[in-house]
Amino acid sequence: MSEVKIDIYTKFGCGYCFRAKRLLDEKGVSYNEFDITMGGPKRDEMMERAPMARTVPQIFIGETHVGGSDELHALERDGKLDALLAGS
Repeated sequence: MSEVKIDIYTKFGCGYCFRAKRLLDEKGVSYNEFDITMGGPKRDEMMERAPMARTVPQIFIGETHVGGSDELHALERDGKLDALLAGS
């Protein structure tokens, strides 16, 4: 797979975050993880990128805002995740 940029905003101890990262790891893709447990500029960045987001994880694949773990797994179930990860 080509290297599309993947960003995931997480918080410490978040089971949904762990689940999403596990799927991405199983896919063999690298991603940038931003821990926003304590807030800060990366939390502000996440809110700019996804203004309605109130939960973590928030996942971005390329320019696409996927949403959270449930949405990521839905893409996998629907057979659409690999194409997105390939930049298609």
